[in-house]
Amino acid sequence: MYIMKNFLLNLLFLLATAEMSIAQKQTVDVLIKSGNLIDVRTGTIQTKKLIATRGKTIVGVFDESRLADFKAKTVIDATGKYIIPGLWDMHVHFGGGDTLIEENKNLLPLYIAHGITGIRDAAADLSSSVLQWREQIAKGELAGPTLFTSGPKLEGYKSSWVGDIEVSTNAEVDKMLDSLQRMKVDFVKITDNTITPDIYLYILQEAKKRGMKTSGHVPFALTMDQVTSAGLGSVEHMSYVFKAGSTRDKEVAEKVRAGQLTARLASPMVMQSFDEATALPVYRRMAKNGTYVVPTLNISRTIAFLDQDNHQNDTYLQYIGPGLKNTYAWRVNRVAKDGPEAIAERHAVYEKTSALLPLLHKAGVTIMAGTDAGFLNSYVYPGLGLHQELSYFVKAGLTPLQALQSAIIPGPEFLRKSDLYGSIAAGKSADILLLDRNPVAAIDATQAINTVILRGTVYDRKALDGLLSEAKKKASKY
Repeated sequence: MYIMKNFLLNLLFLLATAEMSIAQKQTVDVLIKSGNLIDVRTGTIQTKKLIATRGKTIVGVFDESRLADFKAKTVIDATGKYIIPGLWDMHVHFGGGDTLIEENKNLLPLYIAHGITGIRDAAADLSSSVLQWREQIAKGELAGPTLFTSGPKLEGYKSSWVGDIEVSTNAEVDKMLDSLQRMKVDFVKITDNTITPDIYLYILQEAKKRGMKTSGHVPFALTMDQVTSAGLGSVEHMSYVFKAGSTRDKEVAEKVRAGQLTARLASPMVMQSFDEATALPVYRRMAKNGTYVVPTLNISRTIAFLDQDNHQNDTYLQYIGPGLKNTYAWRVNRVAKDGPEAIAERHAVYEKTSALLPLLHKAGVTIMAGTDAGFLNSYVYPGLGLHQELSYFVKAGLTPLQALQSAIIPGPEFLRKSDLYGSIAAGKSADILLLDRNPVAAIDATQAINTVILRGTVYDRKALDGLLSEAKKKASKY
């Protein structure tokens, strides 16, 4: 009897201990083990780490020796894989009119399929739809990367772009900024089609007072120093950066402002008068003022070299609806009229502007990756375009790590969201990319995608291929 009683007591003790052990385990949704975790800020690799997520959030990064401390619904063995935060494309467009709303909406899964977990819409003519998608994505009602948008952009009277908010007085600017704030836009976009220099500067100054970030093209009637000192948050496209390095930048701005010169006629003057010794101090002031640069090399190179590749055989066209493909014709037809001299000039402009990236980096300017993907911008594809952009950065002289950083760190910083995005750490959004190869060694490894985790949802390779297949099916139905 004594022996039996002891046996039962020991059994009860063991059962209680086992239950306590189970109760003490942390329950998580996803546990990633045995991968190579890349610190994107330094390029260093950590091994034998565990990454745990619960819901949409990263619980933490732990030593792999603590594997037994967790109970996970999904365990991902990342042996041989390289782990980075999700990528961001900070310059995309949705547009083409109401008849193309669905074709634009169907582009969203293409970003997920290519490891892009955040995008910044830089304005077009579907702002109400984009604002709706932003909310639906945030609520989990629509599959897509986390979406940030400027809403409609600001321009002058008789702008050539559809969907702009046209302003020409300070009072109109104040009213429109009030409207954008009610829309809860993530930043303000300004372009240089018909806007007057004074109104452009007033927008920057007033947006800054309201704590609103700004992004824009730079009017030829203004210098880079004028717009960055007034608070411009990001310069879109390299042509404006190139002009800032001209010894005649101020002269050109004054003549354009006085109506003595057009921007088109000023371009050759700028091309012929670029000077690195002039540019570097200007770029350093840009860095000091906190103005980022989004180079958008992809669209520039595509258009510049259409004479060598017309992209008619691009397999990616199978994912793009016919209406969106039709919007490509505007740019294609325009450059088709160019003769040999104009074609040579296009090539030279691209080579000269793209070569400025190392100089910008040397000056301390933050380079932020964005593609210009979307309607009108011929053969610059949502998803794939960002990987191509990063490859062009490296060809222009950045290191693979610098290129990779441009698509992960500055986007959240620009939008003041670094507390949630841009690294793999406790409390951050569970946006994680598993790659088959090391992108710090070769930038094309960003395309070797094994798994995407977006806000805690796991897309393995089969699921990612399913997104592509569905996109192809929808594009063929229009």
